[in-house]
Amino acid sequence: MTDTPGWASPGSAPSPEGREPGASGPAEPADRPGLAKPASQPGTDVQTPGAKWSNEQPPPGQWSAPTGAQGPDQTPPPPPPPPAAGWGGGRPGGPGPGGYGGPPPGPGGYGAPGGYGAWGGGWGGPPPAAKPGVIPLRPLGVGEILDGAVSTMRTHWRTVLGISLAVSLLVETTLVLVQGLLMNDITQASFDSRDASTDDILRALRDSLIGTGLITVISTIAVLISTALLTTITSRAVLGRPVGIGEAWREARPQIPRLFGLLLLIGLIVVGLGVAGTLPGILVLTLGGGDGAGAALLALGILAAIVVGGWLMIRLYLATPALMLERQGIVKSMSRSTKLVRGSWWRVFGIVLLTGLITNIVASLVSIPFALVGAAAGGDAMGNLFGTAGGHVGWTFLIIRGIGSLVGTALTLPISAGVTVLLYIDQRIRREALDLELARAAGVQGNGAGTPGPVPGS
Repeated sequence: MTDTPGWASPGSAPSPEGREPGASGPAEPADRPGLAKPASQPGTDVQTPGAKWSNEQPPPGQWSAPTGAQGPDQTPPPPPPPPAAGWGGGRPGGPGPGGYGGPPPGPGGYGAPGGYGAWGGGWGGPPPAAKPGVIPLRPLGVGEILDGAVSTMRTHWRTVLGISLAVSLLVETTLVLVQGLLMNDITQASFDSRDASTDDILRALRDSLIGTGLITVISTIAVLISTALLTTITSRAVLGRPVGIGEAWREARPQIPRLFGLLLLIGLIVVGLGVAGTLPGILVLTLGGGDGAGAALLALGILAAIVVGGWLMIRLYLATPALMLERQGIVKSMSRSTKLVRGSWWRVFGIVLLTGLITNIVASLVSIPFALVGAAAGGDAMGNLFGTAGGHVGWTFLIIRGIGSLVGTALTLPISAGVTVLLYIDQRIRREALDLELARAAGVQGNGAGTPGPVPGS
């Protein structure tokens, strides 16, 4: 036996350095003084051993290898069968002869004709990532994120479209009513501004602020509630589990007040950035420090506020799903979003920009035909379409255009919400191995979960 892993067959010839293969300790030189080689007896076949060998040696060939080697007169055992293709063919427990099965080996390697397989050289490649729901449980490409959002809407269309239609109906109805009842009078006052008194202008300004504020508040409430519900639905769709509107509402309702607080805090931060950017230029213009310098400073401040605000909005883009799915507080969810986006700002920005372009194009393709029909049906077609019809927009045009906007919003709102949730899940998979937790939650551990797999896009 040897002192190192593995073994060398006993009875083999000594190594050229004068030591037994596998023996430990330094080799002794054959011509060392004081060590005489034993003489061979006449008529014997005993070979002269090395310096440390005994005078009496067993004849070679009478030793048996530990693996049960056969004697010289016995038939050698047949060679072992070739390993099966796939995962290390020869492992028990899989289909096929002693392995995990797979296609027969090619002429030059395992699993690929003429050479090694694509994964690591001849092992047939890793198993595909588990896909219990709308996405595979591994880092996602851009196309997979968009496809997952569309698949969620297609798979759970009753729940998703029910929520988005209800939200769109509320928003568009409010917009039509405000436009028809308040904005028409405001527009008429602006067209007749030559004859309008100060009271008329102030009343028009007041009505405009009331109408805009009403639309903003109702739209914000509706979009927040729909985002909360769609976040819950998309997170369930990732696990392959359906969820109804009632169950989604019960899960999302405790976090909705925090969601309002999050939106309010982000809005205040953005407003503060705008004030900080424009205040120096306004002060210079007010104090009469030079119109050119003040205007340049104002423009530079507005540009800086837009850049910093855009950078901050991407950094906080994942705060909503972090708040809803991790049950975090407002500040903690903002911190989580910052951590997840760190190092991936441009990737997140590109996906958000691409999603915005796609949703706006889809909404325009749906709503523009309705607007054209409404403009034609309203009498003054071009005036209604471009808002120059003597300060008054007809109800026919408003209603038909509102129907088109309703359909476009109902189709695009689930895509936007789904992309946000899936982008959050993708960032957590890349940074925190969330795919393992999702696999355990879906009950698919051991079926390729956690396997990186090929990512078709970044």
